[in-house]
Amino acid sequence: MSVDVFLDTNILLYAYDLDAGNKRARAMEILKGAWLEPSKVAISVQVLQEFQVNFVRAGNSLDETGIVIGDLCRFRVIDNTLELFGLGLALQERWQVSLWDAMILAAAQTSGARHLYSEDFNNGQHYAGIRAINPFKLS
Repeated sequence: MSVDVFLDTNILLYAYDLDAGNKRARAMEILKGAWLEPSKVAISVQVLQEFQVNFVRAGNSLDETGIVIGDLCRFRVIDNTLELFGLGLALQERWQVSLWDAMILAAAQTSGARHLYSEDFNNGQHYAGIRAINPFKLS
């Protein structure tokens, strides 16, 4: 089952960061749209792991973090597998990105997403059929 959008960790973190100003407003806009049609949105276990570490580091309790992660699991979640890791390694070599970014690309590709929302990739670039969109860049 394909989705429309894959969300990178930074989008989720900004949505919950009260000090993120305009980035928070834009991330909240994206997340509100995602909640309306959660079946069209994907994240990965890696995204959940990164979110947990950074959300707790920002001072949120483990209980609160667990609740938010439970909510985020309404989206399609791509598991970390050996097959995904192999795809990530191939994409790392192809696109010359970090392993962590390659794993995001691999999860997005596995989800069938057409768009990857992240500030960590070249805005507008196509990576194996996935268009990276930095929603914080001005048009």
